Amino acid sequence: MYEFNLQEAAKEISSNNAKKVLLHLPDGLKPKANKIQDYLKKETNAEIFIWAGSCYGSCDLPIESKNIGIDMIIHFGHTKWRIK
Repeated sequence: MYEFNLQEAAKEISSNNAKKVLLHLPDGLKPKANKIQDYLKKETNAEIFIWAGSCYGSCDLPIESKNIGIDMIIHFGHTKWRIK
């Protein structure tokens, strides 16, 4: 079972004043994307987008997202770590 710390994610979005946030999930976690998106939309003023492309881990960042003005990428994966 995976633990998504959505309260911390919402806090990071708000504290960084992110307006466009991209959820980046490996294929096995993508079925959870809509629930995560709904929660983060409710708790923040940000637009929450879901990356539908491939994701082979946190090192496989969707660099194309900069072309649509994404302020923050939130990656949920199988191993806990955080970059600031």
